[in-house]
Amino acid sequence: MVRDSRPGADPGPSLQRVLDALDDEDCRTIIKQLEEPLTAGEVSEECDIPMSTTYRKLDLLSEAQLLAEGVEVRQDGHHATRYRTDFEEVILALSADRSLDVEIERPAEDAADRLASMWGEVRKGADR
Repeated sequence: MVRDSRPGADPGPSLQRVLDALDDEDCRTIIKQLEEPLTAGEVSEECDIPMSTTYRKLDLLSEAQLLAEGVEVRQDGHHATRYRTDFEEVILALSADRSLDVEIERPAEDAADRLASMWGEVRKGADR
C-alpha cells in the first residue's frame, strides 16, 4: 500500500512500482541529479544515460509518482517538459497486518505547482 501525505491525494502507485523505481540504478542517478527541473535531454546529458533509456527511466519514475512534470512555455511554440522530484521522503514500514506499507512525503505545493499539475492533466487527457 502507498500513502501520499497530501490531503485529498489519490491512493497513488502500487508499492511494487515505487520499489522498482527505487531499485533501478539509473532512476536513482536521475533523482540525484534533479536538484532543479530538467528536460529529458538535460537529464540524459547530466546523467550520461542514452536518450531512449532516459525516457524509459523518466516514465518509470513518473508512474511511481516520484517525479512531477511541468511544461515550460517558449516563445517559439516549442514547449519543453521539465521533470522534478516530487517527494521529500519515501518511508517503508511494516504495517499492523505484517504487510509492507510505503508512505510518500511530498513537498508543499504552491499555486504555480498546482497550475502546472492541472495543465499536465489536461495535456494527458488531450493525448488520449
